[in-house]
Amino acid sequence: MRRLARAVEQGHRGGGGTDIAPTVAGRVVAIGVDLGSYVQRGAVVARLDDADARLRVEQTQAALAQARSGIEQAEARIGLRSGQSFDPTRVAEVGAARAALDLAEKQLRRFEKLIESGDVSRSAYDQQKAQRDQLREQYAASVAQARQNYAGVQTARAAAQGFAVQVEQARKGVRDVVIYAPISGYVSERPADVGEYVSTSSKVATIVRTNPMRVRIDIPEQSISSVAPGQSVSVSVSAYPERAFAGRVARISPNVSAQSRTLTVEAEVENGDGLLKPGQFATIRILLPQTEPAILVLARAVRTEGNTSRVFVIRDGVAQERLVQTGQREGDLVEIKGGVAADELVATSNIEQLNDGVTVRQ
Repeated sequence: MRRLARAVEQGHRGGGGTDIAPTVAGRVVAIGVDLGSYVQRGAVVARLDDADARLRVEQTQAALAQARSGIEQAEARIGLRSGQSFDPTRVAEVGAARAALDLAEKQLRRFEKLIESGDVSRSAYDQQKAQRDQLREQYAASVAQARQNYAGVQTARAAAQGFAVQVEQARKGVRDVVIYAPISGYVSERPADVGEYVSTSSKVATIVRTNPMRVRIDIPEQSISSVAPGQSVSVSVSAYPERAFAGRVARISPNVSAQSRTLTVEAEVENGDGLLKPGQFATIRILLPQTEPAILVLARAVRTEGNTSRVFVIRDGVAQERLVQTGQREGDLVEIKGGVAADELVATSNIEQLNDGVTVRQ
């Protein structure tokens, strides 16, 4: 038996990728990446046919120009200059009707004085009053017409604003036919090819970031309190059995999985030489801040039946059965959490033939 510093250990796949899909549908006319190639963020991944998008730009620009022409015509009808606030009294027709009404009002007041002196007949006065009333109605009608014409200006402006938005959307459609890499990394998949029609749900390529490499670790519920951001991590993979890759705990999930009763922890591991590959199965050890001694025995020394584990301690040539609780594994070794002392001798062979009290030879 030997003593080791304890560590939380768990195998899990590391890495991950970003799937790239177009924001508009179209036919692929060019591909800028290939499987395994390294791309910088912002590099062109693919380009779609932009003929339809450019046609929409031309159509919306023509509609916008027509709408702006309508605004100018509507403003001209009421004498409104660009940027000027609306005042119905500044409209030519309204001004002329106001001038005629003011003259008729003045003439009527003059007739009122003359009728008292007898210089104007009652019929002439009544005729002048009727004319004044008619001009008053004409003035009110001209003001209403001016307001109606201004409403037409507002409608034309709203229409032009809507077409301006459509122009920007159409221009965005032209820009969207070019698909850029959202991150720097290696192309792990490139399912799209020139001539293929792709939709917004189609995957054009997958880019993976390999440095730092992200690895996810499932921590048993009983070890949650021992893990914190910033702790050192050691990663080993079967491809490089003699090498350990160093990293640190970067993120910890806020919840425990209801199914597995484990907590997901994400670590970042330095991978500047690119030896670690996304999708590899790795053994990850999170080094705990405090070192505790652990008793380890060969895994074959433990007999497990159901939920019960036992070992046989040899004392004075006699086998003694001990019920034990197992913990972490370290290669061919398994941790014994209780039931055996560090200086005791444990049987490692012919375990199936042993029983409590049996005499053994070493």
